[in-house]
Amino acid sequence: MAEFPIVEGQFIDRSLVLELVRVTERAGVAAARWRGRGDEMAADQAAVDAMRGELNRLPMRGRVVIGEGERDAVPMLFIGEEVGAKIGPKLDLAVAPLEGSTLCAKDMPGAISIVAMAASGSLLYAPDVYMDKIAVGPGYPAGTIDLDNEPGANIEALAKAKGVASSEITVCILDRPRHAELIAKCRRAGARVRLISDGDVAGVIFTAQPAETGVDLYLGSGGAPEGVLAAGALRCVGGQMQGRLVLDSKPKIARAACMGVADPRKKYDMSELASGDVIVCATGVTDGPLLAGVTFDKGVIETETLVYRSATGTVRRIRAAHRGLATFDFL
Repeated sequence: MAEFPIVEGQFIDRSLVLELVRVTERAGVAAARWRGRGDEMAADQAAVDAMRGELNRLPMRGRVVIGEGERDAVPMLFIGEEVGAKIGPKLDLAVAPLEGSTLCAKDMPGAISIVAMAASGSLLYAPDVYMDKIAVGPGYPAGTIDLDNEPGANIEALAKAKGVASSEITVCILDRPRHAELIAKCRRAGARVRLISDGDVAGVIFTAQPAETGVDLYLGSGGAPEGVLAAGALRCVGGQMQGRLVLDSKPKIARAACMGVADPRKKYDMSELASGDVIVCATGVTDGPLLAGVTFDKGVIETETLVYRSATGTVRRIRAAHRGLATFDFL
């Protein structure tokens, strides 16, 4: 029986979903070999090489529409790069081969490998810049939060919608000097602030499970690739998200315009960041609140992957034991 009604051009073939799992598994394992070695660039390079190689095996005509580097950047999968076996559907990809390279290099919790896939034209096509973000989990009226509102106003509105005092709201923010005033405003509003060192995809997803994670609201600026990836995952589990590209120089504005961004101040909602049938796969590299990290033991590699699909609202958790340690071709 079909998992959903098939509409030509709208849904991605289910066989590609499992293939995408293999992509993040391979990148995650490659990065995990560099855990705790203090070399962020080597970990990044390993993840990128593994992800690129696995993507190029897939029966698709893929294009990286949002990634971690421009064409001349090394070792990133660059924006506009074509991947896949040059057969099959045209697909957009948003990639973060290793989100949390510092976490991996220091063997700290929360490093993941993550990819989003959607039909061509479904994912935001934008340069590698920062994005201002706000996100909240499911169960609240549309418009409860707004990127253009002051942090205190968003905290107060969310507290009212949740039926609690502002002091009961926890805001997740990346611990960066640029967020000093944002953090101060949240605390002045009475909210608790949970600072994370890296990994704002996970930070956004935390809002979808406040009872488990304790996070009600995500605020702050981070990478645009992570924004698109988080939007795709959040669509699958419910919630609200808005983002705006930080185009704070003429070269960035010009680059974005060449990529079709007509309004440099445009505020994107969740469905504009990632629309249609979106598949998001994330594999743990180090142990973290979302996923277990890769383990190596007696010729067996174990991985844990989350697979999100917006068309069905499905979230699958896949734990795999891979044998054939010497070549890793088993993936």
